[in-house]
Amino acid sequence: MTAGATPAAGLAVAGVTALVTGASGGIGRALVAALLARGARRVYAAARAPATPARDARVVPLVLDITDAAQVAAAAGEAADVQLLVNNAGVNRNRPLIGAPDLQAAREEMETNYFGTLAMCRAFAPVLGRHEASAIANVLSIAARMGMPAMGSLCASKAAALRLTECARAELAGQGTRVLAVLPSAVDTAMTRDLAIPKIAPAEVADALLDGVEAGLETVIVGAAAQRLDRALRGLS
Repeated sequence: MTAGATPAAGLAVAGVTALVTGASGGIGRALVAALLARGARRVYAAARAPATPARDARVVPLVLDITDAAQVAAAAGEAADVQLLVNNAGVNRNRPLIGAPDLQAAREEMETNYFGTLAMCRAFAPVLGRHEASAIANVLSIAARMGMPAMGSLCASKAAALRLTECARAELAGQGTRVLAVLPSAVDTAMTRDLAIPKIAPAEVADALLDGVEAGLETVIVGAAAQRLDRALRGLS
């Protein structure tokens, strides 16, 4: 795990109330499990489709499409005790920029990966500000820092979300809310099922993210491939 500067101590996961978007996917499920294992007090598991009843009473299923303004507002009202917001929901249409038949994939990726994440940050900023310590963790991709022509519109949406993360960090610093960017290499989920490339486990992303939250980090690079690229971009051997 490679991380950015640490301005101060982070947010303890034990006893925290968290909300995880995209909780029905591979990384989302791993995040919920990791939060529970580390002693979270409550976890709102948010997903577009209603979840099956949770075995752990600390899990509160929440129906949430982050591209739906009314649902985002309702979630902020229902989950008014959240201290840790994990923006994990995202889409990848695996389309190039020029070779795609139309702009539909690019619009869908930007709508979810950028505008949906922004909507969640805006809606929950007042909620997080009620606490002495709070955090937002945005699950992005190392694609935010490089161009991959085969999925160019994904790269563009993740790059936009990375700039969003950096600017939200500056805006929310005054209220004590830290904002963390998580940049993994390819993760073994349904989105990458058809890609014959090395992949890391969702649990690795979840553990690295929570380690970063507890340490007060700004950036977490997850996976050997992503770490190699990060070092190369920074001119390190």
